[in-house]
Amino acid sequence: MNKTKVKKKKKMKLWKKILLVILLLLAIFIGWFIYKVEKNGGGVSGMLATLAGHDENTRKNLGELNFLILGISTDQTGVDLTDTIMIASYNPANQTAALLSIPRDTFTGTNPSRATAYDKINAMYSRKHRPDETLEAVNKITGLDLQYYVVVKTEALIKLVDVNGGIDFNVPIDMDYDDSSQDLHIHLKAGEQHLDGDKAEQLVRFRHNNNGTSYPVEYGDNDTGRMRTQREFITQTLKQTLKAENMWKIFDILDIAKECLETNINFDVAKDYVPYAVELNMDDLITEVLPGENTNKNASGTWVFVPSKTGTKKIIDEMFLHRQSSTSEEENKKLSDLKVQIINSSGDDNKLQIALHEIKSLGYKVDTINSNTVEKTMIVNLSNVEEEEMQGIKDTLQKGIISNNKTEKSSYDVKIILGKDYEERE
Repeated sequence: MNKTKVKKKKKMKLWKKILLVILLLLAIFIGWFIYKVEKNGGGVSGMLATLAGHDENTRKNLGELNFLILGISTDQTGVDLTDTIMIASYNPANQTAALLSIPRDTFTGTNPSRATAYDKINAMYSRKHRPDETLEAVNKITGLDLQYYVVVKTEALIKLVDVNGGIDFNVPIDMDYDDSSQDLHIHLKAGEQHLDGDKAEQLVRFRHNNNGTSYPVEYGDNDTGRMRTQREFITQTLKQTLKAENMWKIFDILDIAKECLETNINFDVAKDYVPYAVELNMDDLITEVLPGENTNKNASGTWVFVPSKTGTKKIIDEMFLHRQSSTSEEENKKLSDLKVQIINSSGDDNKLQIALHEIKSLGYKVDTINSNTVEKTMIVNLSNVEEEEMQGIKDTLQKGIISNNKTEKSSYDVKIILGKDYEERE
């Protein structure tokens, strides 16, 4: 055997050994990776978490992420109307999420009786293009301490829907509206359908038809219905976006975010939440609207939405502060089953409607009847309603004398006798 063949054999043996070592190292790496993926929860979420350098303790140490969403319509140059205002919350540790809509007409001034259009929360961003000012106003209204905001341009929704290949959605009503000044033309039929980006924009911007009709009362009329549609469409969009097969579209989604989003959320913060968001069950998303009332009781006739202080505190506690509270199921059932009867003895049906709206905003079941007029408003505890709850009802009405009458046989827990002294909100 010549020396050349010997050298070739030695080289072949050497390469086999190197290849064997490489395969062994690869097998060890794959085994380690699979082990880490399983430790991180398995599936796509576990794989993404592992690729991000997470371990099994990362998720529980992340904490809840709360931020403000501002949906900006950019159809009119320089106007940038805030069509959507929401508080969003996501907790990867227990996979809970919430969306709270803030009505665009929410009053941000000091005296509703002197309100103008500039006192509405949707006017704040369009004046200075400073989302931090809207963030500060929302914190003042809700009592939260939100640090983050995300400004979403109309184009982002359109492009995200199109990246998904469209979104399946049940349009609640026929929509027929035209506004040439905004180049806005909405023509959608009610029913389950596949919406592309253009139709999605029509859906979320709809308020009323050309003939003045809007959403039916049972759905939530005008802005209430609009906010409900926005929340439900966002839910469906997220549900159809956060799917395992869409992880390959991540670069397209990131390009949309880079082009159409403005946020103060640091990328290093946001990326830690992404691996767990893909396994969020959107059917468990909690959605609500800020409680309060619409009023135009001012010199200019401007309609504004005035939040209910007690109702807002209650809903903020439930959605963002105490979702993990130790309140027993029995106590929760007692609260949700609380039945209230409002007896209208004010002689004014308008006052009844105001009081009904306020008490419903607390989440109670309410019935009403009319009766002979009386001077004073009374709030009667007919069962074992906690003193704090009774005070909450009084604070919401801003009127009333609390009394107890547990001997009266009634199917209601609380009876409110609305007197002539009850006044509409200032």
